[in-house]
Amino acid sequence: MKWILYVLLLTLIWGTETPKQETERPNILFIAVDDLNDWTSLFDADHPIKIPNIEQLAARGAFFRRAYCSSPACNPSRASIMTGTRPHKTGIYGNASDWRSALPEATTLQKFFKDRGYFVGGAGKIFHHHRDWAYHDNASFHEYLMMSINEPYPPQKLNGLADYGSRNTDWGPWPERVEETADFRTAEYATQFLQRRHDQPFFLNIGIYKPHSPFFAPAEYFAAYPGEQLVMPNRKADDWEDLPSGAEELMRNKKWFWNGMMKALRENPNAWRDYVRAYQACAGFADDMIGRVIAALDASPYRDNTIIVLWSDHGFHLGEKDHFEKFALWEKTNHIPYIIIAPGVTSPGMVLEQPVDLTSLYPTLVDLCGFAVPESLDGISLVPVLKDSTITLPPALMTYGRDNHALRTERWRYIRYRDGSEELYDHTRDPNEWDNLADRPEYRKIMDELARQLPTESAEPVADL
Repeated sequence: MKWILYVLLLTLIWGTETPKQETERPNILFIAVDDLNDWTSLFDADHPIKIPNIEQLAARGAFFRRAYCSSPACNPSRASIMTGTRPHKTGIYGNASDWRSALPEATTLQKFFKDRGYFVGGAGKIFHHHRDWAYHDNASFHEYLMMSINEPYPPQKLNGLADYGSRNTDWGPWPERVEETADFRTAEYATQFLQRRHDQPFFLNIGIYKPHSPFFAPAEYFAAYPGEQLVMPNRKADDWEDLPSGAEELMRNKKWFWNGMMKALRENPNAWRDYVRAYQACAGFADDMIGRVIAALDASPYRDNTIIVLWSDHGFHLGEKDHFEKFALWEKTNHIPYIIIAPGVTSPGMVLEQPVDLTSLYPTLVDLCGFAVPESLDGISLVPVLKDSTITLPPALMTYGRDNHALRTERWRYIRYRDGSEELYDHTRDPNEWDNLADRPEYRKIMDELARQLPTESAEPVADL
């Protein structure tokens, strides 16, 4: 590949010379991936979505097999990560919630490091891109590559389904050249950033937008998933029969996507398959862009003194439980990749089984870099677990909307909705979450124990921007 030759050239340019940075504190490469779920080879070699670059990255350090977002939507998830707060404490529940007005005094993760001598740069999607960068936090960065995250749209929808959703409810090979994509420009920014000489430690933010919709990627990435070999997601036809009233209420405004797909199938019997194939192609494209970034780091003098963290803001449904997109509290919507490589702390091939959520990210990076963890943060540092994998942690907590919460232990997913209705799934025997156990008396004690660990109060929703 051209980019491999390019990285070899960078290695020759740099040679063995290492720039002297003002302190011995490690650099940080912070990689966000949008909408990447767990149906990948990172979690199981037999899964259909192949992401070899992310797999190789995980092999270099610690991979948290049971990692979860704190909220299954872009804005509340990213606001939670970047401010170290939980949605139920801030009222940031939706993609339009004005996170900065809710937390006017909060020091973002990036600003924390900027205030302590780090050079902070970035490109792509880090904060939620609501209303044309309105949620971007300029004060958190020294420099940022501002650009349109969506590539230029084709003249008309590629899927031919003009009445289905918006322009983003589209999929297919586009554009012709990878260089036209926003994620390629983000990867190029990272490469150029890593070519520069930095006299102070840096915090490099790289936000890969795919596989977020529209599911566009150049044709070469679709070729990796030929239609005749396509694997479709697991689905149970009567999956909604044992769901409680709270689930029905929470998902009421989300059924348009499933209903729209059922209508689309009457127009194009391959619509669902094409949708799934396009998601897989976009995930492969995202993996390729991440590979470019990691290769550029490895060719630079910063390889051995850079913490790498990779995460996705939430999971994604491709038709499981008759649902598409995110915005739910089930496993598929919340389960994410989470990788940490920390020189001198992590060892190659670490796989950690404790459930964790992404409120841990802020305190963990602060701790790894030798700073005191602010008491204002809701999450806990994972450094003790990275040093001793036998440590027990509290369950991972997820919130979507006011008073709707889920807990994940190594065995159980417990969901309680605002109206008090519940779901319970035993992941030792039911990884698809097809059998809701909440109505069975023999599980009442387990649910009561889990319920005691849920928040008892929830903030009022903040105003939308």
